[in-house]
Amino acid sequence: MRGRWFKSRTAGVAEPAPRPRVAVVTDSSCSLPDGWIASDGAGGLVRVVSMPVMIGDQIYGEGTDKMIGALALALAQGQDVRTSRPAPGQFEAVYAELAAAGFEAVVSVHLSAKLSGTVDSARLAARSSPIPVHVIDTASVAMGLGFAVQAAAAAALACDDAERVADAAVSSAAGAHILFYVPSLDQLRRGGRLGAAAGWFGTLFAVKPILAIRDGLVVPLERVRTAPRALARLEELSREEIARRTGTVRVAVHHFGNEAEAERLASAVVRDRADAEVMLCPLPAVLAAHAGLGVLAVAVAPAVDVPDDAGAGDSGAADSAPRTPTARDVPKISTGPAADAGEGPETDID
Repeated sequence: MRGRWFKSRTAGVAEPAPRPRVAVVTDSSCSLPDGWIASDGAGGLVRVVSMPVMIGDQIYGEGTDKMIGALALALAQGQDVRTSRPAPGQFEAVYAELAAAGFEAVVSVHLSAKLSGTVDSARLAARSSPIPVHVIDTASVAMGLGFAVQAAAAAALACDDAERVADAAVSSAAGAHILFYVPSLDQLRRGGRLGAAAGWFGTLFAVKPILAIRDGLVVPLERVRTAPRALARLEELSREEIARRTGTVRVAVHHFGNEAEAERLASAVVRDRADAEVMLCPLPAVLAAHAGLGVLAVAVAPAVDVPDDAGAGDSGAADSAPRTPTARDVPKISTGPAADAGEGPETDID
């Protein structure tokens, strides 16, 4: 299951593809492995801005073995763990670098603005970018966001229209569904990520909740009394979600500190769908800091919908591919200097 990442439709073509004109930027909550980002499938057009994790008085960047070990130990010992949005200057530097590399536009795809101020940082940076930047709030996290980045990258390899690239990301994010289980609510409570849902759990001490991401927020689905029952219910709900999907479906199973359980869950949720693309992904540290040790999450998204006509930018956005139907609101898009940066939330993922 590991390493089964999607190839663009240009893969296998004898002649080299034209250089992409639209780049894709995201943040490190997306869960995409370095191997995919550096691969030919990503076309060298994807950049990831790191989100800091603070353990005590130490600040770590996403993705280092030293940081993962320190985070796991801190969570096990109940130490103070915080996270923060990237500074606007980090995005400014990346946008300027992409402009200098010859890209003509950027689609900047990020985690839910209701969970982090990262989108606001990107919008502020877009105002001073030398090339247009389309900033997308996916209202999602982890591979709900990562799948949207992959969809945008595939579209950028197939066409030169930033609007179409943005549309591919929006369609993927709008069709994504994320379920997860946490052995303890402590970290979510400390980080303020339960919000109004905290009252729903009441004072139940041993509750093992099944949660979801809906409209960009963490929402409760079910209260289960024991861990085995919670894991069985997570599997059941995930299989139901996958079964109702038509066409090729993409699935990611996230974990932190419990890889063996994640492997079993990944095999179980897709056993009735031979066409499903499934991958096993460690949860990014910036999210694990809030979910805690032992978290398991399942992200389900539609297949990548790549524009058929290369160079579609010449024909305008009117003939862009239809978006995946969804029951919830389409994530918000803002464009470059014209966007209203607004004010970030008083608390970020911290």
